[in-house]
Amino acid sequence: MEILKPALPKIWQLKSSTKRYKVAYGGRGSGKSYGAAQILVYRALEEKVRVLCTRAIQNTLRDSALSIMKRVIEDGGIDMFFEPSREGLRCKNGSEFVFRGLQYPDRIKSLDNIKYCWVEEAHSIPQLAWDYLIPTVRADGSEFWITFNPDQETDPVYRMFVTKPREDATIVKMNWNDNKYFPDVLKQELEYDKRIDLEKYQHIWEGACRTISDAQVFRKKYRIGAFETPGDVERFYYGADWGFSQDPTVLIRCFIRNNILWIDHEAYGVGVDIDDTPTLFRTVPGAEKWPIIADSARPETISYMQRNGFKIRGADKGKGSVEDGIAFIRSFEGVVIHERCKHTADEFKLYSYKEDKVSGDILPILKDEHNHTIDATRYALEHLMQAHGTAFNLTLEGLQI
Repeated sequence: MEILKPALPKIWQLKSSTKRYKVAYGGRGSGKSYGAAQILVYRALEEKVRVLCTRAIQNTLRDSALSIMKRVIEDGGIDMFFEPSREGLRCKNGSEFVFRGLQYPDRIKSLDNIKYCWVEEAHSIPQLAWDYLIPTVRADGSEFWITFNPDQETDPVYRMFVTKPREDATIVKMNWNDNKYFPDVLKQELEYDKRIDLEKYQHIWEGACRTISDAQVFRKKYRIGAFETPGDVERFYYGADWGFSQDPTVLIRCFIRNNILWIDHEAYGVGVDIDDTPTLFRTVPGAEKWPIIADSARPETISYMQRNGFKIRGADKGKGSVEDGIAFIRSFEGVVIHERCKHTADEFKLYSYKEDKVSGDILPILKDEHNHTIDATRYALEHLMQAHGTAFNLTLEGLQI
């Protein structure tokens, strides 16, 4: 069965390639993942095959690309040909989709007869995982379908397919303007980033790499991945930052386990009217039940949210509160950010100290940018920090983790 009207023509260049590796990379919103899923779903209808869908971390099927596959199937009106299976998804002609995380190499090595392997979010795959995965996919005519948003030039997938591309690979770069279904809500985000921070725009939307800098506040202190929030969390912490003019309105939820700060949900919107803020906040589970600490600079917004059922109060900001809050976050053994919290992940990567333009020295002065979710996280933890009676001095030594 063939797709009569491919939704994303640019990725269709990969479909006719005879090379083993089919690679689509670039900025967000390009439809790379949807396009790869669409091609593989219809391949599974055309022939009986086994497809491995993998990513760096997958603890449950909910962490996998299964939801994208289901959306492709529903959009195509071909639900009658597919059914759930223990491994994830089965086609009634015998084709099978298996979903695995690469954090368990032995579970990958045990697989056989893989015809197609889709590596999603491949920028986060370490070299050791590639070394396990590539020899596993060895059926005659087998193919790799690789999709990713570039992060660092040193990432293994970037080195293999962009810096010095393999001869047995067909590679296309896809950005938001290659997706005719690019949604208006993302267009607003794109225009905001382009207007406010060109470097961030180029990385997120145009697929440019960013470099690792010693000036990054949370360098080597955080990681991004999928995880299941435990059902026995005793306390969630919520923090909010209000949008001023073109700044975003933000709510984050976090919890602490084993001296690690886990950030599992975010709400983020640019140009959100005050009347729409309660709806935005309700996208974060439990937001109306738990206390929220918010930026105290907008008392009228806090009062409005209180009238709409939220247990919210202003933060006790003061001299040195930003530096103390950052130091408190860094005092955890690590910070884990759920991959769905994309804005939080971006800010933890981009939040930086100022650098001397002449000498290049890193200065103990925080840049006032890429800090909306960071500020919300500080506010969320304010009561905990005060309870610990912790005072921190922000020094350059703190940059060396």
